[in-house]
Amino acid sequence: MGKLQEFDITFANNKVVYSPGETVSGTVKIRTGHSLHYKAIKVNCHGSCGISNKLNDASWVLEEQYFNRTVSVADRGTLAPGEYTFPFQFLIPVAAPTSFEGPFGKIIYRVRVNIDTPRFSKDYKAQKPFYLLNMLNLNEVTDIEHPNDTATTKKFSYLLVKTGTLMLKAGSDLRGYIPGQVIKLSTEIHNKSGKDTGCVLASLIQKVTYKTKRPVFDLRTIAEVEGAGVKAGKHAEWREQIIVPPLPQSALDGCSLIDIDYFIQVSLKSPDAVVTLPIFIGNIAVNLSPARPALAPPHLRGATGAAGVTPSAPPAEEEPEEGLCAGVVQASEEIPTKSHSQQDPSGQPVNMSPSAFSHAPFGAPPPGHTRPDASALFCVSTGSTIPFFTEGNVNPVPTSCSLILPPEYSSCDYPHEPPPSYEESCSSATSSFNGRQ
Repeated sequence: MGKLQEFDITFANNKVVYSPGETVSGTVKIRTGHSLHYKAIKVNCHGSCGISNKLNDASWVLEEQYFNRTVSVADRGTLAPGEYTFPFQFLIPVAAPTSFEGPFGKIIYRVRVNIDTPRFSKDYKAQKPFYLLNMLNLNEVTDIEHPNDTATTKKFSYLLVKTGTLMLKAGSDLRGYIPGQVIKLSTEIHNKSGKDTGCVLASLIQKVTYKTKRPVFDLRTIAEVEGAGVKAGKHAEWREQIIVPPLPQSALDGCSLIDIDYFIQVSLKSPDAVVTLPIFIGNIAVNLSPARPALAPPHLRGATGAAGVTPSAPPAEEEPEEGLCAGVVQASEEIPTKSHSQQDPSGQPVNMSPSAFSHAPFGAPPPGHTRPDASALFCVSTGSTIPFFTEGNVNPVPTSCSLILPPEYSSCDYPHEPPPSYEESCSSATSSFNGRQ
C-alpha cells in the first residue's frame, strides 16, 4: 500500500443494510508511516444499475444512476506519520431500488474514498459496498387477496384412433409470501381417458428480466415437487407444500432495467398440460387477520367453516364439470408424492431441463407484463438468486454472512427438513385460530 499502513472505510455500528431515506454514515481511517502530501481526500457515495446481454460481463450495455454524491473531507495538505479518521454521511434517496446481483446485471451501492496526490505521485483508492432494502409490503399489492387458481383442459389422442380429455386445475392459498412461509398447493386432475397420465410436477420458478435492446430472461427453479400420475378414468387430488427460501422480492421498484417475477408452474408430462400461478415474494406478509382469512384451495372453497379456516379433512367430491366428464368418473383419490427438492439432505435443488420452461412463463403473463418478443435471449439456471459480496479485485463470493444479507433474507435458512404435511398445516391453522377465540 506504499506509504499507507491502513486505509479503510467503516460504517457506523458496522451497519451494512440500509433503507431508502436513511443516512449512510461512517469514517475513513488512514494510518501512515511516512508523510503523505495530498491535494484532496474525497468520499463518494454511489448507487447504480448496469445490465448486459452476455453472461457475467461487466461491460454494461445499459446503465442508470440513482445517486452519485461526493464530499471533500480534507483539502490540500500533508498527513504526518500517524493515524487519522475522517467522518462522512450521505442521505439515500427514497426512490432507490433494492440491491440485486444476477448473471446479467446488478444494482449496487458503494462508498469510495480517493486520496488525490500531487502530480507523478500515486493516488490511493478504497471502496466498500453496502446493501439497500426497499421493503415490499404485500398488503399494498393490487388484488393480493383475490383467489389464486387456474385450470386448463387438454384433448389428446392415444393409440392412434382413441381420444381423451384431461382437466388440470391448480391453486395456492395466497398470492403473496415472504421467506419462511409455506406455499400450500392444491391440484385436481380429471382424467377422462383410457390412458394413465405421466407424473405431475409443481415448481416455484423465478424469472428475472434484463431489459436490454434484446431482452434477456433468466429462468431458474427454486424448488420443485413431483407426484405420481393419475390412472385412466380417475379424478385425483394432490396437495403439497413448498417453503419459500430466502429470495429477492418481486419487482424492483425504482429500477427500470431489471424485473423479478415469481410463479408456480404445475405440469403433466403426458399428456403435455401446464398451468401457471403468478405469485409475489415480499418482505411484509399478507395480513391474515380473521377479517381477511387465507384463501382455501379452489376445490375447498365453500366447504370452509364460518371463520374461513381450511378444514383438516378433505371435503366431499365435487361434481365433474359439464362437458368434461359427462361419463361416470371414479371417486377422487389422493396422488402420492414421489420426490421433493426440499427433502434433499444436501439442500440442493433438483436440476430441470430447459424444455420444462419452454412454455411456462409466457403462456399467461402476469398483469402488466407483455409477452417477450421472439428475439429475446433465454437463460435457464438452477438455484435461488441471492446478492453477492464483492470487494476489490477478488472473485464474487456467494453471500452467506448474516451481516451482508438483510435480516429479512437471512432469518430463514434454506430448509433442510421437509415442509409439514398439508393436513398438519391445516390442523395447525385451526388450532391457532381457535386459540384466538
